[in-house]
Amino acid sequence: MNNERNEKTNIKILQTVFPAAKFPPPKILEDEILKIVPLIDRDFESLFEAASDPLIWEQHPTSDRYKREVFQLYFDEAISGKTAFLIIDKSTNKVIGSTRYYDYKPENSSIAIGYTFLARPYWGGLYNKSSKKLLIDYAFQFVDKIYFHIGANNIRSQLYQRQMVAGLCGKSRVVQK
Repeated sequence: MNNERNEKTNIKILQTVFPAAKFPPPKILEDEILKIVPLIDRDFESLFEAASDPLIWEQHPTSDRYKREVFQLYFDEAISGKTAFLIIDKSTNKVIGSTRYYDYKPENSSIAIGYTFLARPYWGGLYNKSSKKLLIDYAFQFVDKIYFHIGANNIRSQLYQRQMVAGLCGKSRVVQK
C-alpha cells in the first residue's frame, strides 16, 4: 500500500516537474511579403482598424465583430491564448489582419489554425496563402495534424481553404456534416 502511494506521489511529482510539452509559439515568421508577430495588448487599435470593415465579417458566425465592443472580446480572447499573431504587410509595415494557433492536443499531435482575417485590400489569396504556409510549415515541426475550422456560412473562406490546401498539399478533401 505504501509503495502504491509512493508510486502515485512520484508520478504526481514527475508530472509537476515535467509537464506535457506545450506548443512553442514562434517569435516571428516572415517571407517576402509579410511578417507574422505575436499579438500584444498595445496592438488593439491597429488591429481594430484592419478589422472594422463590416464586409470582413458578413459571412462569419459573429457578423458584428466590426463593432469595437464585439471586437474587444475577440481581441481579449486572442491575447489570453498567447498564440495569436498580427499579420503585417512588409512593404508598408501596416497591420493587415490576425491569425492564431489554438486547440493544441499533444496526445493527438494536432493543432488548429484559424480566427484568421485580413483587411479587404489583401483578399484574393496571396497574403492568406502566405500566412497559412508560414503557420503550417512552422506547426509541422511539432505536430502531425493541422485542423482548420471555418464557419458553416462562411462560403468565401470554405472555397478559399479548399483551393489553398489543394495548392499547398496537392490534394483537397472537404468533410461536411
